[in-house]
Amino acid sequence: MGSRSEGANRPRRTAGLRRLRKRLWQPPRPHGQVRAGRRVSFLELFYDLIFVVVIGRAAHALAADVSWRTVGEFVVVFGLIWIAWMNGTIYQDLHGREDVRSRSYVFFQMLILTVLALYTEHAGGEDGRAFAVVYSVLLLVLTWLWYVVRRHDPPELRPVPALYLIGMVLSVATVSGSAVLRPQHRLLVWAVLVVAWMIGLMLLHRPDRSIEDIGVRPSPALAERFGLFTIIVLGEAVLGVVVGILDAGRTPRAIATGLTGLLIAYAFWWTYFDLVGRRLPGVTGGWFGRWVSLHLPVTGAIAAAGAGMESMVEHATDSHVSLATGWLLAGAVALLNLGLIMLIRTLNDYRRLLPVYRPVNVALAVGAGVALLIGWIRPPPWMLALSLVAVLAAVWWVGVNRMLHLPDPDEALPKPE
Repeated sequence: MGSRSEGANRPRRTAGLRRLRKRLWQPPRPHGQVRAGRRVSFLELFYDLIFVVVIGRAAHALAADVSWRTVGEFVVVFGLIWIAWMNGTIYQDLHGREDVRSRSYVFFQMLILTVLALYTEHAGGEDGRAFAVVYSVLLLVLTWLWYVVRRHDPPELRPVPALYLIGMVLSVATVSGSAVLRPQHRLLVWAVLVVAWMIGLMLLHRPDRSIEDIGVRPSPALAERFGLFTIIVLGEAVLGVVVGILDAGRTPRAIATGLTGLLIAYAFWWTYFDLVGRRLPGVTGGWFGRWVSLHLPVTGAIAAAGAGMESMVEHATDSHVSLATGWLLAGAVALLNLGLIMLIRTLNDYRRLLPVYRPVNVALAVGAGVALLIGWIRPPPWMLALSLVAVLAAVWWVGVNRMLHLPDPDEALPKPE
């Protein structure tokens, strides 16, 4: 009797295991299957934390030797890091699940990123070949994930994902092929790839169609992820100030200069999150792709400013800031302002808040010019920091003042599409 009962229960247990396996290892969500009310998960926060390490290694290389060459290397390497983060982030928002499959792929990417961090600091030189190989592996994993999504998409939504997949394959081939090149040629290839990604994202879909026509809808969770990445690079600015003070011997002048420089990071935060943070891009006119791509120069400027702050604080007693450091900090502020002007125009709230954004964009443009003038003058480090803080504070005040003069100030809060 026992063996007969056991034989009868075996198919039931097998069916139960199959249901459990199906629940734990599900295919990715297809395009258009939006999870309403989705919140950023703890795993996504953990994933972003790994990028803190990778970006930190790149920023450390720039802060250790601020020159035109190292600035160029940082811009290119940061661009590659951002492309990897952007792909992993958007994939998880559009197609990720809370199952073992999704978690396994995220953890696998984190392992690769940890190895990538080992070669990031000198990616522009002696470790460039190893960086290219590891980065190619990371892109290959992301390419596989996007390929699986396309297999599960309905036929009418496959053309755009197919183009995106072609771009991923070409990126893998380009980066892996760059491993055999000389460092200067390798950096040039990487720079072309970063620019191609920015242009490709801007041209992702036809301006006369909605992004929803290809099964994509920007979510509040995605806007939150981009805001969290901005906070990550802001953290690098804080770290740069602390390291600069320590390297300068914790002198009163270094501490005062560092704390003044820290106000630049505060002003970055205030400006971004009051004007752009948590606000969704428009779903028509190609705004989504532009919103995504324009976060690259904005976050890159913040990360570069962090490296510049470290160099500035280390030389707090100098009568004039060095040419390279002065232009790095002033250029970062100018680039941030110009990037925000273009980013603001992609927002769903732009036309609704024209009385706010029109004067703000003028203030951002003027602020960019004044920042470059300050960098050209090359004042003492403490005065450079204080002057740039004043520029950013003036821009922020224009925006907040206009918001407060709205008939209903609550209308300035982010509105969903």
